[in-house]
Amino acid sequence: MVSTFGPYAGNLPAASTSFVGRRQDVAEIRRSLSGARLLTLTGAGGIGKTRLALEAATVAGEDYPEGVWLVDLAPVRHPAALASATATALGLPDLGARPPLEQLTAHLAERRTLLVLDNCEHLVDACAELARLLLSAAPGLRILTTSRRTLDVVGECVFSVAPLSPADSLLLLGDRAAAVDADFRIEEADEAHVSRLCTDLDGLPLAIELAASRLRTLTVEQAVDRLEDRFALLADIDRSAPPRQRTLRAAIDGSYELCAPAEQLLWQRLSVFAGGFALDAAEDVCAGHGLSPYEVLDLLDRLVSQSIVLITEREGQPRYRLLETIREYGRERLAWSGEQERLLRRHRDFFLSLAERTAADWFGPGQEQALARLRAEHDNLLAALEHGRRAQTVVPVPARARTAAAESAGRAREVADPGDTQAWLALAAALCFHWCCNGFIGEGRRQFDRVLAAAPAPTPARAAALWSAAWVCQMQGDLDAADRWLDEAEELGERLGDPLVRPNVEGMRGTLALYRGRPHEAVPLLEGAVAAQSTLGGEPGTLRWLFQLTLAQVYLGDPGAAETGRRAVAVSEAHGERLTRAYALWVLGFGAWLRGSPEESGALMAAALEIHRGFNDHAGVVMALEVLAWSIAAFGDHERAALLLGALRPLSRELSPSSAGAFAEPHARCEEAIVEALGRAAYDKAFAEGGSYDSLPAAIALALGTGKGPRAAVSHAPLKALSRREREVAALVAEGMSNRQIATALGRSPRTVTGHVENILAKLGLGSRTQVGAWWTVNGETIRGTDARRDSRT
Repeated sequence: MVSTFGPYAGNLPAASTSFVGRRQDVAEIRRSLSGARLLTLTGAGGIGKTRLALEAATVAGEDYPEGVWLVDLAPVRHPAALASATATALGLPDLGARPPLEQLTAHLAERRTLLVLDNCEHLVDACAELARLLLSAAPGLRILTTSRRTLDVVGECVFSVAPLSPADSLLLLGDRAAAVDADFRIEEADEAHVSRLCTDLDGLPLAIELAASRLRTLTVEQAVDRLEDRFALLADIDRSAPPRQRTLRAAIDGSYELCAPAEQLLWQRLSVFAGGFALDAAEDVCAGHGLSPYEVLDLLDRLVSQSIVLITEREGQPRYRLLETIREYGRERLAWSGEQERLLRRHRDFFLSLAERTAADWFGPGQEQALARLRAEHDNLLAALEHGRRAQTVVPVPARARTAAAESAGRAREVADPGDTQAWLALAAALCFHWCCNGFIGEGRRQFDRVLAAAPAPTPARAAALWSAAWVCQMQGDLDAADRWLDEAEELGERLGDPLVRPNVEGMRGTLALYRGRPHEAVPLLEGAVAAQSTLGGEPGTLRWLFQLTLAQVYLGDPGAAETGRRAVAVSEAHGERLTRAYALWVLGFGAWLRGSPEESGALMAAALEIHRGFNDHAGVVMALEVLAWSIAAFGDHERAALLLGALRPLSRELSPSSAGAFAEPHARCEEAIVEALGRAAYDKAFAEGGSYDSLPAAIALALGTGKGPRAAVSHAPLKALSRREREVAALVAEGMSNRQIATALGRSPRTVTGHVENILAKLGLGSRTQVGAWWTVNGETIRGTDARRDSRT
C-alpha cells in the first residue's frame, strides 16, 4: 500500500515520502475511530506510531468536516503548556481573554473534528486530563494519540502498533533504498542478507529507514555486519532495555558512527532547536569550535541525504527538522560532549538577536514577513526563554562515551548567571510585537509574570520589560496590572535616566485612559508621547501613539482627528509600515461612521482589512469587521451585515471583554436594524452562515467579497490610472470641497471639474465622492511621493 497525505481541512503536514504497508492497520484505526472517541496508538520508539497516525487521520479526513488537526507535543516540556500548545496548533489566537482550556472547549464544542496528539509519553497525565475535558465538552470530537504509554482514561481504546511484517519490511527497505540510490533493486541483492537485515532490525520503520540510507555506500552484507557488531556492544551497556529499544539504539548508533566527524558534530548541535529550524539559524548557532559557517549547508545536505534531517515548511518558509527520536539522541550526545550549555546560549542569543532586530525595525517594511518568521520560530522562542530559568540537568554518561569535558560537565551544576536573567528580560521585551500582534498575548503574559518575578534588579532591560508587560496586560484587559507595571517602569526610567522609557510609559497611560473611557485624559498623554518619541527617534516611532491619539480625538468630536489620522497614514506609507496604517485607516473609518458617512467608513474599513490579510492580528480584524458591519447595514445591505455579525461571533469570543465594551451599543442597534429589515428567521440563518467563517482569512475574504454596498469602494485600479490633474482634483474632493470650490482653487470652470470627477469615478470604478475621499486617504501619500520624484527628475 503506497499513499500520501490528502487535502483535508486542518494542518496535517504533507508527506515527504510514501507510506508503505500496514493497509489493514489504517483501515482498523479508521473503523475504531468511528466508535471510540479516544484511540491511543502505543509502541516502542521508532515503530512508526506517528506516521501511521498521520496516514490513518488523512484517510479518515473526509469523516471530519471541521478538520483534522495535528498537535506535535515533542517540543512541549511542561504540562501547564499543553492546552496552549493545542490551541496554537488549531490556529486559535492566544489573546489571554480566557484560559486556553476554556478557549479550546468553546471552539470544539459544536464541531466534528479529529485531534491528533502526537508524542504524549512525557505528558501522559496532562494529556489524559485534557482528553477527558475536551471529550466531555465536545460530542463531535475524536482524539487520536500516539504514546509509548497509554493514557488510562475511561473509554480509551488502545491500538498496539506492531513491527512491520517481513513482507512490509522488505517493501519499505526497497522503497527507501531506491530513493537514495535509483539503481538499487532489492531482488538483485543477496536475498539471505536482505532478510537478515530486516530481521535484525525487528521490523522497526525508523531503523529500516536509517539502514536504507546507508545502502548508498554500503552493501547489504556490510550493513548487516555493522549492525551485528553494534548489537553485541550495546547489549553490554543496558541489558534492562527491551530488545526493540536496543535495536533502535543500535540503528541510530550505527547511523551516527557512519557519519563523518563533522556530520556527527552538526547532528549534536542541531538538537538544541525545538520544532525545526531555518538555515540561517543552523549556520549561526552551530558554527564555531570545529565547524565553519560555510560548512554547515554542505553538512546539512549530507544529513538530509542520510534521513537524519528532514526538509519541511512552516508559515510558507523552508525549514528543517529532526525526528524527535533523532533529536533526543543528538541531545544526549551533546550533553556528553560538554558543549550543551554553550550551544544553548548560542541558540538563545540567536533568537534574542532576531527578536531585537524585529523590534528595532518594526515601523518599516517587512512586518508581515517578520511576524511570519516569529510564528514559525515560536517553539524555539519558548525554548530560548526557558534557558533563562531552567536548572542544569546532569545526563549520565556511559563509560565508553565519557571524556574529560563530559566528566567536568557532569560533576558541576550550573551556577545562575545574572547575564542569563537579563537576556531573558531582553528577549521577553523584544518579543512584544510577537505577543501582541501575532496572537500570543496569553503566552506573553505568562512569560512576563515569570521573568519580572525572577529578575528584580533595576536595569534598563527590566524597564523595557515593564512597559512591554503593561502593553500585554492592556491587551488582556487587565488594566490594573498594567498600571502597576507602568508605575514601576516610570520610577525605574527616572532612576536610570533612560530617555526611551518616558514616551512609552506616557503613551501606555494614554491608551489605558482610552480603555477606561476617558479620552479627555488620554489626549494630553498621547500628545506628549508623540512629541517625545518624535524627538528621540523621528517620525516612525510616533506611529505607536498617533493612531491612538486619533481615536481619542474622534471620541471627543475633535475636528483635528482627521488630520491626525491622515498624518499617521502618511508616516506609515512614507516608511513602508503597514500594520499601524491599517489601524489608522480603521480609526478614520470609525470617525466617518460616527459622522454619519457609512459609505466612506465602509471603504476605509475594507482598506484596513486588505492590509490585515498579511497579518495574524485578531483584534485589528475584529474591530474592522465590526464597524464594517454597521456601515453595510446603514447602507442597506442587511443580509451581508448579518453574515459579518455571524463571522464576528467566534472571532470576538477570544478578545477581552473590555476591548468590546465601546461597541456594545452600536452592535445592538445594528442587530436590531437587521432583524427589523429581514425578520428574525432570515437574520438567524445569515448569522449562522457567517459563523462558519471562523478563521481570520475566511472572515476577511467574506468581508471583501464582491457585491453592492461599501465593499465596492475599495478600488484596485493602478495608481497611475489618474492623470496629474485628476489626482489634484481627487485630493481636493477628499478635503470635502464641492466642484465649484475646486474650480475656484484650480482656476478652472465648474464644467471642467465636473468632467474630471466623472472620469475619476469611472477609472477607479467607484460610485460616489465619499468613496473618492476614502480612496485618496488610502493612496494619497503614495501618489504625492511618486509625483514629487517625477518632478525632481524633470
